[in-house]
Amino acid sequence: MPDRMTNVMIDVRLHEALLERLRVRRDLRLTLTLDGSNDEEASREHDPAMLAEQDVLFCSYPPTNHREMKQLKLVQITSAGYAQLYGLDLPARGVRACNASGVFDTTIAEWNVSMMVNLARDLRQMIRNQDAGAWVREPRFESEIRGTTVGLWGYGGLARQTARMCKALGQTVWVLTREGVKPRRNSYVVPGTGDVEGTLPDRVFTMREKQVFLAGLDFLIVAIPLTPTTKGLIGDEELQALPRHALLLNPARGPIIREESLLRALGEGWISGAALDTHYYYPMPPAHPLWKMPNVIMTPHVAGSARSPFYLPRIWSIFVENVERFVDGKPLLNELTAAQLSE
Repeated sequence: MPDRMTNVMIDVRLHEALLERLRVRRDLRLTLTLDGSNDEEASREHDPAMLAEQDVLFCSYPPTNHREMKQLKLVQITSAGYAQLYGLDLPARGVRACNASGVFDTTIAEWNVSMMVNLARDLRQMIRNQDAGAWVREPRFESEIRGTTVGLWGYGGLARQTARMCKALGQTVWVLTREGVKPRRNSYVVPGTGDVEGTLPDRVFTMREKQVFLAGLDFLIVAIPLTPTTKGLIGDEELQALPRHALLLNPARGPIIREESLLRALGEGWISGAALDTHYYYPMPPAHPLWKMPNVIMTPHVAGSARSPFYLPRIWSIFVENVERFVDGKPLLNELTAAQLSE
């Protein structure tokens, strides 16, 4: 037997094949706490004595009594966003944390491309014409996205896979970031996807060049996480800087764009339209004006979803790899910095 067992608490739906990869290790002691009747996304209290023994936690949301985890060293969450880790003082407690960035990159990138095509060709109006039995063959229904310029605000995993798909479709890719584009090491990537080396963008802008970036776009795709510093980051100034024909996509988080600014931009013609998968309220109230806007496509936060058949094997792949790396003293996948956990 090893000198020191690593205790691992798993509060996530099971993937039996990948779980078996951990079970065969003699240096791990596994505790499974999701019994099938609980929602893995619910933050709830667990037995304090059990929590006190755990070194590694795999969860969607930490327990409400997480302070009982006195010897905790690593938290792996199932989402790319990590707001549920704010205020837990993890860096001060010596706890490392990793997110699930990369799990939804391919499906969100496919949503981005499909929404660009649907917006460019005004599919919503074609469907209205179909419902009305109207034979309308206007030039706008025959638009194409090849040759257009796509702006990615942020260049994490979902943006990198979107860039790959856009380049294959003959689009020009511009990127806006705080610190430029760099290779992305020790991050989870679905094999054959993304842009690990950061070589795909045709042009990279920093925040000092934001106005120039926005003014040259046909599509703006929001691809940054929601943090206290990004909430409301896009407002009147940014939306008015876009060309009037530009189309906006938000698969990231609704509140990154100020609600009142978005409504004005769409209602007053600052931009041509939008596709929104992330929202200001869950669910969006039936009376909210965005539902009725003819130039808006609304989807109910399904661009990337835990209901996807690929979700479970991908989050478990990250988790199992990270447990093995943690025990073996190797760099972790998707590790969050102390600065990120303190934003």
